[in-house]
Amino acid sequence: MHDETIDLLRDLVAIDSVNPSLVPGGAGEQAIADHVASYLRALGIDVVVQDAAPGRPNVIGVIESPQRGPSLMLCGHSDTVGVEGMDAPFTPVERDGRLYGRGTQDMKGGCASILGAAKVLASNGVKKGRVVIAIVADEEHSSIGAEALVKDWQCDAAIVTEPTDLNLAIGHKGFEWVEIATEGVAAHGSRPDDGVDAIAMMGRVLNRLEELDRNMPVHPLLGRASLHASLISGGRELSTYPDRCTLHVERRTIAGEPPRITLREIETILDTLRHQDAKFKASAKFMFTRSPYLTPEHSPLPKLIGHPTMAASFWTDAAILGEAGMDSVVFGPGGAGLHGIDEYVNIDEVIACRDMLINVARRFCA
Repeated sequence: MHDETIDLLRDLVAIDSVNPSLVPGGAGEQAIADHVASYLRALGIDVVVQDAAPGRPNVIGVIESPQRGPSLMLCGHSDTVGVEGMDAPFTPVERDGRLYGRGTQDMKGGCASILGAAKVLASNGVKKGRVVIAIVADEEHSSIGAEALVKDWQCDAAIVTEPTDLNLAIGHKGFEWVEIATEGVAAHGSRPDDGVDAIAMMGRVLNRLEELDRNMPVHPLLGRASLHASLISGGRELSTYPDRCTLHVERRTIAGEPPRITLREIETILDTLRHQDAKFKASAKFMFTRSPYLTPEHSPLPKLIGHPTMAASFWTDAAILGEAGMDSVVFGPGGAGLHGIDEYVNIDEVIACRDMLINVARRFCA
């Protein structure tokens, strides 16, 4: 179908913006930021380009009313995950009401909805206050874009257009990353009395982690906390007892849990295993965290949007915006293939999301 917002989406998908923190050598966000900035400037919108890191820019556009009033941020991210296994990731293909290509769903579809809304709002304006358009870098890795954004930009509320199938997400889980290392003793494979198998020791840890995951707490909106083993490595060669094994785990956290709970849970497991076997040696190191998020109950956004509410299954920049004092929700077009080979967004939902953003912005800034 022909629609200016969908034409813009095709242009965004055609720009390689693979996150270089995820994929060494990835193109990053510079080219797509240049395109977005040019698009907004052509609409007469004041634009600021903010470097979250060298070559990793945020683009911020401001639609200002002469009359003071409330402020609303429309926020999306410009980076994507990698494209391994995809035949033509940056060639958008329309089929059966869907647009295929890397980033169509996550989340260039949502960004196109924001930019399409910006065009209408820039031409007709808002009665009071201002609308801030924020297209940020690096959400797929560590959200340095959103962190840089909130240092300089504040609004009363924010809508993050991650894919929700046009449902309204008023919360999501957080996550924590922890590294676990078990220590063995290297020895020839024919000398079992001399060696200690660090990989076998990690097997004991994995058994306890599986048990821990089965007994995770549950939040009435966010659902069950969870834990999984993400990456494991160890050993030297087939005929050598491995002297080290390293495991990286991720735990999805829910509201009400204390910070760094994963490290404490794992240290308890390691202490138990040490008491059971003097040869067991292991350590744990905290790596990274992002907090869970719940939209404040007093926020007007859920009523203004009026769609069914839910919790998102994934973490979003809404948590960073919320922690900075902006009442935030997540609302965006749906599709399938998130981070997969056959990623697509539903074209009609991109347009519906755009129209909802226009409607909400006009009512919020009135």
